[in-house]
Parts: sequence; structure tokens; C-alpha cells
Amino acid sequence: MAEEWRDTGQCAGVGDAVERVFLLLGKRWNGVILASLMSGPGRFAELRRAVNGISERMLSDRLAELGEAGLVVREVDAGPPLRVSYRLTPAGEALRPALRELGDWAERFLGASEHGGCPSMRQPRPADARNA
Repeated sequence: MAEEWRDTGQCAGVGDAVERVFLLLGKRWNGVILASLMSGPGRFAELRRAVNGISERMLSDRLAELGEAGLVVREVDAGPPLRVSYRLTPAGEALRPALRELGDWAERFLGASEHGGCPSMRQPRPADARNA
């Protein structure tokens, strides 16, 4: 019989915090939505275009979930016209270094993407470009 290289104490070392992170960020689309908002607030239609392949219903559900988690906030400008935008909270912004590192890791070890990637993980746009 092969000797086990891990004991149960090492397996338990992953911890509850890592499990909670991946329960939220491991869901399809959540990480991409957050990455799309790294360059600044976005309206629903802009996010729909930025997140390749997501349906309107799923985007709405994921934005609500990220809002409940305290990572995204929905802002309504009564207008006219009525405008709804989404932006990262300070907790969402705090994910920037982790998402950037994951992107760098993916480029190094997973190869090139057929989608071309999202430029929002790079340097944030100047404030005047966000409101254009």
C-alpha cells in the first residue's frame, strides 16, 4: 500500500476562509464581473457586453449576489433619464491585487485566451474617462 503523503491535519489547513472565497468567486461569472468593474462604474448594458456569454437574467442575479456580499453597490441616478450603474465597494476594490495576480498566473500557466481578455485588470482609467 502506498504511503499517504498528507495527513488529515494538512487537509484541514485549507480553512473556512478559502472555502468561502471560492464559494463566491468560484461561481461562474462573478470574478469576471468584478474584473469588469475594476476600471470604474458600469451600467448594466455595458457589463452585459463586457462579460462575454452571460444572459441578462444571470447578470442581474450575479450583481445582486455580489451586492449582498458587499462587493458591488447599485446606484440609481433618478435622471431624467433614469440611470442605474454598478461600482465596486471598498471591499470589492480590495480584490484588485488578488485578481491581478490571478490574471498574471493564468497568462503564465494557462496560455493565451481566445477572448482577448479584459483590459480592466490593468491600470484604472482616469476619472474623466470613466464618466464619458
